Amino acid sequence: MLSSFRNMGAKLSLFTERWVPDAWVICMILTAVAVLLSIFGAGATVEEAVLAWGDGVWNLLGLAMQFTIAMVAASACVSSRPVHRLFSWLSSLPNPEKPTQALLLAGIFSLITGYLNWALCLVSCALFTPFILQKNPKVDVRVLICASYIGLGTVWHGGLSGSAPLILATPDNPLLVAAGGATAVVDRLYPVTETLFNPFNLAFLVVIGLVGLVATCLLHPKENIRTLSPEEIEKIIPVLPLETKKAKTPAEYIDQFRGWILLAVVLLIYPLGHSIVTDGFGTSWTINAYNISFLVLALLLHGRAPSFLTACRNGVDSAWGIIVQFPFYAGIFGLLQKTDLGDWLGNFFAEIATTATYPWVVYAYSGLMNLFVPSAGSKWMIEAPFLLPAAEKLDVSVVTTLLAYSYGDSTTNLIQPFFAIPILAVTRLRFGDVVGYTFMVAAICFCVCSIAMFLIPAQL
Repeated sequence: MLSSFRNMGAKLSLFTERWVPDAWVICMILTAVAVLLSIFGAGATVEEAVLAWGDGVWNLLGLAMQFTIAMVAASACVSSRPVHRLFSWLSSLPNPEKPTQALLLAGIFSLITGYLNWALCLVSCALFTPFILQKNPKVDVRVLICASYIGLGTVWHGGLSGSAPLILATPDNPLLVAAGGATAVVDRLYPVTETLFNPFNLAFLVVIGLVGLVATCLLHPKENIRTLSPEEIEKIIPVLPLETKKAKTPAEYIDQFRGWILLAVVLLIYPLGHSIVTDGFGTSWTINAYNISFLVLALLLHGRAPSFLTACRNGVDSAWGIIVQFPFYAGIFGLLQKTDLGDWLGNFFAEIATTATYPWVVYAYSGLMNLFVPSAGSKWMIEAPFLLPAAEKLDVSVVTTLLAYSYGDSTTNLIQPFFAIPILAVTRLRFGDVVGYTFMVAAICFCVCSIAMFLIPAQL
């Protein structure tokens, strides 16, 4: 049975590598589909569709910048000297003769960082894996990558950085405040106490995280183990960040003055702390609060402006996809808001589902779309305008729909090549080398999540 799963995963990988184009091209394909649906399904004219798309292009710039900063701040945290030393110490904890211990370490690390911050998980797991390989030479590198990947495939979207829940919790978000006289998608904010800290969500994350972790550990082969040689590992170990050079000019002395870091930390953290004390955590924890927390952490870890700024500059490389793609996804969002496309799609979903089956339909649809649009925030902005009205017609709450969407978006990350790019770039493996294992874990998680979607209350 395990062999059949591996073969299925390998075939899926070959298919996606051969047929799935670049993420921006996929965005344009979806744009073409949305334009055609708005014309032939929702009854818009060609001019109305084009103008609606154009009106929406710049409506998500604030959201795009918020997610860009999230990626940059996470990268800056991971590239600091204290984190480098932490990775070296952590990787020495497992018994080198027991590969399963290395898998447990990588899996638990992935689950924790995935719950805290999707970008932190993506970057830190990629950089942590070579340290584990160096100290645990008998662990299978393919299964280790799978273990390092499970946080993004299980808990991340129900965690503190969940894009869709944070969007609904952020004041003046595009779903709450419609532009140009369009109808708003939701009529109020949904604080994270109702979504991310919902008892159902917390229990679900514990269960699905354990399922992913146990499934991965059970997959480690007894024979034909694939490892890397000491020479190969040495080439992929991250280089320790350079110490800030001794100041020689007045400008360098000013640049390296630690007071600038302290000033930035105080200016960032005090308003957030004041908001939490005054308004409560649930109301205050938004995308902005989340970004402030990791900017502060990055500042403190680096300690001086030159080191911090260099780390942020390097982090922009990992965020370029968000910067380029968001305006084009915003155009699709404009089509959904400025034409009848959103209502037409909402009616379609309401017709094919019932109150009992709608959470599973949303879960499965979200997982499928994630294979084509690997950006949870932009995908939510595309889907929410028709998923939420359909949910209202079926008497399913916004929170239930939101969580179902979030879980589906997580599961198929395990078979989505886009999110594997950082860790594969570091380990120098192909996606086809590991997707057989990640597909097996995704299949198990899909079964567990499907059961959960038929147990989730319609009115959370």
